[in-house]
Amino acid sequence: MTLFDEAASTHRASAPLAVRMRPASIEEVVGQESALAPGAPLRGLLEPHAGTASSSVSVILWGPPGTGKTTLASLVSLASGRVFTELSAVTAGVKDVRSIIDQARDRLSMQGRGTVLFIDEVHRFSKAQQDALLPAVENGWVTLIAATTENPSFSVIAPLLSRSVVVTLAPLTDRDLQALVRRAIADPRGLGGRVRVADDAVEAIARVSMGDARRALTALEAAAAPVLRMHAERGTGPVDGLGDAPVDAADVPEVGLHHVEVAVQHAAIRYDRDGDQHYDVVSAFIKSVRGSDPDAALHYLARMLQAGEDPRFVARRLMILASEDIGMADPMVLQTATAAAQAVALVGMPEAQIILAHATIHAALAAKSNAVVMAIGEAAQDVRSGRVGVVPPWLRDAHYPGAADLGHGRGYAYPHDLPGGVAAQQYLPDALVGVRYYRPTNHGSEAAWAQVAERLAGLRMSRPAPPAGPAEPLGWDGSR
Repeated sequence: MTLFDEAASTHRASAPLAVRMRPASIEEVVGQESALAPGAPLRGLLEPHAGTASSSVSVILWGPPGTGKTTLASLVSLASGRVFTELSAVTAGVKDVRSIIDQARDRLSMQGRGTVLFIDEVHRFSKAQQDALLPAVENGWVTLIAATTENPSFSVIAPLLSRSVVVTLAPLTDRDLQALVRRAIADPRGLGGRVRVADDAVEAIARVSMGDARRALTALEAAAAPVLRMHAERGTGPVDGLGDAPVDAADVPEVGLHHVEVAVQHAAIRYDRDGDQHYDVVSAFIKSVRGSDPDAALHYLARMLQAGEDPRFVARRLMILASEDIGMADPMVLQTATAAAQAVALVGMPEAQIILAHATIHAALAAKSNAVVMAIGEAAQDVRSGRVGVVPPWLRDAHYPGAADLGHGRGYAYPHDLPGGVAAQQYLPDALVGVRYYRPTNHGSEAAWAQVAERLAGLRMSRPAPPAGPAEPLGWDGSR
């Protein structure tokens, strides 16, 4: 072994576990089945021998931290034989970008060898920096792989976006992370079997990592380090966990749940995203908001997020709750919940917890009404049971030739032509005349809406129905 090889080996041994365990082939990539499906652009980059047109396409990888963006970029370079060059948008300027592009262009023209340019956190690039990439991408001087944790539609300029394919990477599942952790425990590049890790400790690492592979491997390394150190001090093994495996397998130390809790400074909350804890805590969260207890709601919100629940799931539940349990009693809650869901998608954790707390408190303090959900439920039940009736002739579509001969639209009272903008005419089918689905409460804003609904109902019935006349006039789009 040369001095260079020894130095390289020493560097790999001292590198963080997450770096040592970076996949060396596509087979080692965990998760991202959709992004790596056969025929997908990213798959074409990883299998250039297939001769697909996508083998030189530029790609924007959009996903949360620790989903493999840097790994996939380096694999593209290995698979294609191209030179791999990396820039960080945090430290690189326009001059750096142009220098890399000039080198790539010269390399391509003189050596016929392409370049994979990986730009991490491309959303931090200014417009001028992103503009500098356009000639290289358009002319094929580089294969650009740009990584971002923010929505490219908002963070990447349109010309660059139009010249690239956006590939969305999903957070890794708990099962993916557990498989990754177990591989790192056994793999010679990782801990090489120097420790055993209890099942509940592996599950805890996966939960607290919230879909982030780098975080999971860092947590494993932090939990295993003191165990290996103590084992070495007793004279039974090396400190760093590298080298030959112990002869006696029974002497391998175990990393337990308490080691993980100490290492990550995080209580291992029992919470299975697919099991009883998931449904119980979510149910308690919803019922606490419905019960107007913001403190209890915040407790269960924190419990879900600290256990690794997907914040987008919580945001979706809040949007549903805004109509199901609050509705017209405070219509602004739905706007708050919808805005929160959009913000969570853009921001991600940990800041997303602040946004979800905002929406949770608003929903918990708002007046409550289930009149909306009851209304649509009763209407749907009538439809399912066949209680529908025919559409009154004056409400039927009258824009096509021959409709007037059938009486469609005849006698329709156009509300905008009447004082108050309300027409005294029947809208429900005959079989449902008199039915009231929406029965507003007197809670919060719905009390005022109840008065509006009652007044409008009175106006619709206060004047006799207009006599039969010509069919309704067509609107500007011919659809009235």
